[in-house]
Amino acid sequence: MSRPRILTLPNLLSLARFPLAAAFVATESTRIRFALLVVASLTDLLDGWLARRGQTTRLGALLDPIADKTFVLVAISAFLFDGALSTRDYFIVLSRDFATAIGFFVAYVTPGLDVRSFKARWSGKVVTVLQLAALFALLLRPSLFPLLIPPLALASAWAIADYTLTLHRTRARS
Repeated sequence: MSRPRILTLPNLLSLARFPLAAAFVATESTRIRFALLVVASLTDLLDGWLARRGQTTRLGALLDPIADKTFVLVAISAFLFDGALSTRDYFIVLSRDFATAIGFFVAYVTPGLDVRSFKARWSGKVVTVLQLAALFALLLRPSLFPLLIPPLALASAWAIADYTLTLHRTRARS
């Protein structure tokens, strides 16, 4: 009986984002935080690229989004605690992630829904790109950060609506 491979390169790249998030909080150096953000972004791109080329695992399908959201949550939280952004902006930047967590719970406890059937959607990818842009802005050009709040709010609302409709359609089919 063969065992599924757990420690694939994409999974290791996803796992790397957890210590990168911890290192982000542990330093206040803009240069080091920039490097950590670049490395985290590259690990995300590379693990996705490898996964699309056949190196997927069930663990990786769960681990990758958790690692992504953990890194963003920790990094944005560091800026909140540093006083670099307001509580309002913090919740706008992370609103899609909070809604996704609630949606995951609802899907998990709703009979007939399989949380594994929910895949990444374009609306969510747009929010992720804007979140990374917000992190880079907070690091390199804080004056640009407020310009990203309206598009982030709109993209998050779009993603929340998109995922909610997908959940509803999936529920209706089951």
